Amino acid sequence: MKYSRLGRAGVLVSRLALGTRNFGPFASLAESSAIMDHALDCGINFIDTADSYGPQGKSEEIIGRWLAQDVSRREKVVLATKVFAPTGEGPNDRGLSARHIRLACEASLRRLRTDYIDIYQMHHVDRNVSWDEIWQAMELLVREGKVLYVGSSNFAGWDIAQANERAQARHFFGLVSEQCRYSLAARGVELEVIPACVEYDMGVLPWSPLGAGLLSGAVTASESGRRAQPAAQQEVERIRPQLEEYEALCSEIGARPACVALAWLLANPAVSAPVVGPRTTEQLAQAVEALDVEMMPEVLGRLDALFPGPGTAPEAYCGF
Repeated sequence: MKYSRLGRAGVLVSRLALGTRNFGPFASLAESSAIMDHALDCGINFIDTADSYGPQGKSEEIIGRWLAQDVSRREKVVLATKVFAPTGEGPNDRGLSARHIRLACEASLRRLRTDYIDIYQMHHVDRNVSWDEIWQAMELLVREGKVLYVGSSNFAGWDIAQANERAQARHFFGLVSEQCRYSLAARGVELEVIPACVEYDMGVLPWSPLGAGLLSGAVTASESGRRAQPAAQQEVERIRPQLEEYEALCSEIGARPACVALAWLLANPAVSAPVVGPRTTEQLAQAVEALDVEMMPEVLGRLDALFPGPGTAPEAYCGF
């Protein structure tokens, strides 16, 4: 396994992060445990979840039960979870108020059966709460040793800048990572989000790195799982010529389409670790193969031509 620093933080994370959104709804406790066992065996030390996965924290509960089976596991993994989504029916059971951050963190710690979270990520921007309130709540959790680092997810470039500037004014470390939707098929974050992450030395953690299955062999693979859904099929048909050429290129270089999609992200120096969400150990093993796929400049150029990026702002807006 290869490792990299998470932005400007000193912690080292595996170049692939294990996403656990499937734990509970699509992978049982036994299947989820087998996936985590295999991840650890492969050297993956980065596990990502959220208090809304499962739903209602089921993913965190599964991870907590797995950690409790062997106390040595907790020190071997970098554990990340998220706060923002509704956790109950009450008006204060969501968002980023100091109250909800506090209660949500305590609940996540109980479900995860741990006394600290390595990376506590804000799952979304809360435009109804000031950054001073948010940072005050996060600072308290850090002082208490319940959170080590703070990250963001689904933030715009402006949100990243505003959050970090306010943190710096408070002499706080600020955001160390941004988890965003990013793949060959969804490159919108290259406009402003990734430049902001580079400026503030934050790690980029792409979610849906396979473009919701589009980049994992959607043309040649059998129509099963999410690919069988009408919306997924419509999306395949919309860009079928691109996908056919993409899969032909993957065949030419002798690599699985999913591995090429992951390797393309890993070739970006801003990316710390794509978040892969396997439903089986076989899918995880295939994802790990991406670490051995070498992205030559000529291949990167052909991929960029197939799935053009938007460029960076403001040049992309004004044309020069």
